[in-house]
Amino acid sequence: MELIPLILTTIITAATPLVIAALGEHVVERAGVLNLGVEGMMIMGASLGFAGAVVLDSSLAGLMIGMAAGMAMAGVFALFALGLATNQVATGLAVTILGLGLAGLIGQSFVGMPRPPIGLVTIPLLADIPLIGPALFRQDIVVYLSVALILGVSFVLTRTRAGLILRGVGESHGSAHALGLPVLKVRLMAVLFGGLCAGLAGAYLSLVYTRFWSPGMTAGRGWIALALVVFAGGRVWRLVAGSYLFGAIMIAQLHAQAGAIGIPSQFLSMLPYLMTIAALVVLSLAGRRGVGAAGSLGQPFVPDR
Repeated sequence: MELIPLILTTIITAATPLVIAALGEHVVERAGVLNLGVEGMMIMGASLGFAGAVVLDSSLAGLMIGMAAGMAMAGVFALFALGLATNQVATGLAVTILGLGLAGLIGQSFVGMPRPPIGLVTIPLLADIPLIGPALFRQDIVVYLSVALILGVSFVLTRTRAGLILRGVGESHGSAHALGLPVLKVRLMAVLFGGLCAGLAGAYLSLVYTRFWSPGMTAGRGWIALALVVFAGGRVWRLVAGSYLFGAIMIAQLHAQAGAIGIPSQFLSMLPYLMTIAALVVLSLAGRRGVGAAGSLGQPFVPDR
C-alpha cells in the first residue's frame, strides 16, 4: 500500500510527455495535416531545452526554449508541407532525421551533465487524500499543464467556433476554401501548436523525467504519440487513456527488469512498442482503421489562382 503513491507518480511522470505530444499531433491531424516529424521535434526540444537550462541555470527557461525549438522545427515542416505543398509523409520523415542529427550536434557538450529537479506544486487538502493524493496533487507544474491542455484542447475542438473551423478545414479543405476560410493559416497555426507541444514534451524528458541529456533519449516516444492519435480515433479521452496505459507499461517493464524475473531485458524494453503495434493491428482487424481521421488528412492544399 505504501508503494501505490510512488508507482502512480512514476506512471504519471512517464505518461506526461506522451499526453502532451499526442495532444499536439491530435490538433494537427484534426486540421488535415499528417506530421510524422514529432520525434524530431521532441528530440530538439529535449536537446535545446536542456542546453538552455544549463546555460541560463533555469529549468523553467529550458522548458520555454524547448517549446520554441519544437515550434521552429514545426515551422520548417510547414514551410515545405504547407507553403510548397510537398508530400507530408516524406517531409515529416525528413524533419525527424534532421532533428535527430541536429539535436545530437547541439547537445554533445551537455552529455552527462545533471540538472536539479523541478520543484513540486502541492495542492492543499487534496494532497492529503490517502493513496492517490500525493500522486495526483503533488506534482511538477508541467503535469498540471498537461491536464489543462487536455481540457483546453477538448473544449476548443468541440465547443468553440475556432474548433469548428479547424475541423472543417481538416474534413474538406476545398469546401472550406470555397466558404472563404483561411485554410493555410488554420493549418499553419495547428502545426505550430503541435510543434510547441512536441518541444515541451521533449524538454520534459530531459529536464524532469531523466534530468540529463543523451542522444536519442526520446527512444521512439514521438512514434508512440502518433500511434496513440490513431488509437484514439478522434477522441481526446481515448488518447489520454492510451497515454497513461503506455506510461504504465513503460514503468512495469522497468520494475520487471529491476526484479530480475528471468525475462531478457531486451524483450522488456521493447514491450511498449510491441503494445503499440498490437493496438494498431487490433484496430485494423476490427475494421476501425482511419475511423475519426479527418477527410483531407495528408492531402496538400494549393489554393486556386
